Amino acid sequence: MKILTVVGARPQFIKAAAVSRKLKEFGLEEVILHTGQHFDQNMSQVFFDEMEIPVPNYNLNINSLNHGAMTGRMLEGIEQILLKEEPNLLMVYGDTNSTIAGALAAQKLHIPVAHVEAGLRSFNMNMPEEINRILTDRISNYLFCPTQTAVQNLKNEGFSSFNCRIENTGDVMQDAAMYYGARSAEKSSIVNSLNVSSPFVLATFHRQENTDNPKNLVSIIESLNQIHAEMRVIVPLHPRTKKIVASQETPVKFDVIDPVGYFDMVELLKRCALVITDSGGLQKEAFFFQKPCVTMRAETEWTELIDNDVNVLSNPENSNVYDAWKLMLSKKPNFSVNLYGNGKASERIAQILANI
Repeated sequence: MKILTVVGARPQFIKAAAVSRKLKEFGLEEVILHTGQHFDQNMSQVFFDEMEIPVPNYNLNINSLNHGAMTGRMLEGIEQILLKEEPNLLMVYGDTNSTIAGALAAQKLHIPVAHVEAGLRSFNMNMPEEINRILTDRISNYLFCPTQTAVQNLKNEGFSSFNCRIENTGDVMQDAAMYYGARSAEKSSIVNSLNVSSPFVLATFHRQENTDNPKNLVSIIESLNQIHAEMRVIVPLHPRTKKIVASQETPVKFDVIDPVGYFDMVELLKRCALVITDSGGLQKEAFFFQKPCVTMRAETEWTELIDNDVNVLSNPENSNVYDAWKLMLSKKPNFSVNLYGNGKASERIAQILANI
């Protein structure tokens, strides 16, 4: 069987690498196509070598466009590769424009689609990601869900009566975290370079509803300043977000650092006392490394983290992140519960595809 895998961002590459290792073990041929959606100058040969990630067979270099233009260009480019490679199946990850473009291109050529991370729902249709994931699920033949909640979401939407296969495989992100977590200490020196010796908070924020909303942004800065007065706060900031923060009159009193690579982030996760973020991925990684989390959003796709009391929502628009931080520090979360497959998701996916 030949599988064409479409990816468009660094996190997707990291997750896809976990699955690729298992596909190879099961004797499946894989061709990797990078749309270029999230242009990242750090994705050099060194990135692929250090992360043990297969270099893409194709790179469409499509980025820095509006949603419609980007998705249209991707559809055209992916279709050309599908016609050339003639794969038996196309596999996509998550909820980016690359995801929906890949699924659409394949289905129009009657090529089956497998969606990894299927069934996730924030129930916020203002998020482009929500639209992408819903539409991708609807036209996928194999729905590989990371959690039972995701399976139930699909059943609630009537997917049981559709011509598709729904599987709770677990989350490939946990597979990747376990694999790279065992190697991060020898690959990263960030703990020493930042002189980390006492408990600290690892915080990130990048979502437009926070960075482009002055009220939310000021609330976040003030809350992190307040926390930093009691416990060090380290915030890796994307250049775009850093520029927006610098334009505010509210002074920044926490420690801002440049964006870090995956190994550095894993080491920071291992050493921190708590995570504060608006990132979907980092919420889960906090759980993988047994750290309580405060999510600066009104909702999350990862509702099981809230249900199991390892994460709490704190919308900067109407709540104090400082109070949520205090609350989570006082708790003793149970991280022993198996929410995401305990690192066996990639093997399960490869096993299913090998037996089609």
